[in-house]
Amino acid sequence: MLVYTHKITNRIRYIFGVIFKDILNVSFEVTSDNEHFESYEGPKFSYTKQPLGNELFFASEGLLFERGINHIDLVFIEYDHIPAFFPVYNKQSVMPFDPFAASFYMVSRYEEYLPYKKDEHGRFSAMESIAWKNGFLNKPVVNIWAAKIAGLLQLRFPDIEIKGHPYNFIPTIDIDAAWAYRQKGFFRMIGGYLGAASRFDFDEVSERISVQTGRKKDPFDTYDFQFAIHKKYKLKPVYFILFGEYGLNDKNIPVRNRKFHRLIKSLADRASVGIHPSYNSNFRNGKLKTEVERLSRVLHREITKSRQHFLVLQLPTTYRNLINLDITDDYSMGFAAAPGFRAGICSSYPFFDLDLDAITPLRIHPFTYMEGTLKDYMNLTPEQALDTIKPLIAEVKAVNGTFIPIWHNETLSDMKRWKGWQKVYEEMIKLAVP
Repeated sequence: MLVYTHKITNRIRYIFGVIFKDILNVSFEVTSDNEHFESYEGPKFSYTKQPLGNELFFASEGLLFERGINHIDLVFIEYDHIPAFFPVYNKQSVMPFDPFAASFYMVSRYEEYLPYKKDEHGRFSAMESIAWKNGFLNKPVVNIWAAKIAGLLQLRFPDIEIKGHPYNFIPTIDIDAAWAYRQKGFFRMIGGYLGAASRFDFDEVSERISVQTGRKKDPFDTYDFQFAIHKKYKLKPVYFILFGEYGLNDKNIPVRNRKFHRLIKSLADRASVGIHPSYNSNFRNGKLKTEVERLSRVLHREITKSRQHFLVLQLPTTYRNLINLDITDDYSMGFAAAPGFRAGICSSYPFFDLDLDAITPLRIHPFTYMEGTLKDYMNLTPEQALDTIKPLIAEVKAVNGTFIPIWHNETLSDMKRWKGWQKVYEEMIKLAVP
């Protein structure tokens, strides 16, 4: 397929790659040579200010021909019952807005480079996003617009082959605390007993004793359940291991603990394993590098996958740090406070560094929801959580995207505050499997 545009920019190359390669799986070429375009006899369309002739024509807005980051007063219209932006006012255009500019704005996270009010962890929150404010956070709009573009191409060129990519499901699990009571070291163990006693929580004191003496399984030790259910449904999850030093927001097992190492190796035998950069790694130079190297030594392999602990993601700094450590795939793109599609997309795609105007080698894998969002931010019951998850799965399946949820080992314990959530996990898997 040939695309004509009056000026080829890095933004043009990038977003056409996302739409046609990463979503639609169509080979394409972009040209600014109108003679080459007019003489081409295969599938083609123009993306410019005015059509060259009677070709399939998408009117362009100016965003993809600019450099730099500027405040934009977005104007919204309704298109196929979903909000769209960057409207165009050319009757010859086959769409009433510029889907390529709108898609670029979403997947580049343009709005996150502009001034915004940070939450308590320094994050860009769901409520700051245009998707939340305009009611389309639960829609993978970029995939939906790509499907509409594909339909217009097929209508004009019935012989065009648009392969697309098959729907995929990748369960992911963060290991923030491998065990609740075991293997935490003498002082943390004593502190745990004293804390429970000071709260007069003698049930917890009893539970701690039972776990420490081996009479009872640690409540966060849900690995047998995980292994069994993933094997049953032929799934290969991705685990993200918090492997940083102890801190206020980093409370996993000591990184030198040998049983912790054995657990990590056991996970790696059954799944992919990536780094879960510590909260403190966002604020201390060199800490991320140390954590990646430590985990790499335990597994005797390179670490190429990552997801931010607490989902602390600051653009472009976080992604540049990962790239510098040869991380190739990040799974942090989503919101802590609300489920949905932060970048408006449910397919993986490369990170575009807006400041540098450059396509990078880092691939972003957006997640759709985190179980902690449903329980702690939205206060949903297990039944309500499943009702929230079902339409999200349906949205991803409808556009042949990749459905990625976030869970934690402790939330699968089916105990205390997580009573009933193990069933949510299995029901979610039943719905999500291809």
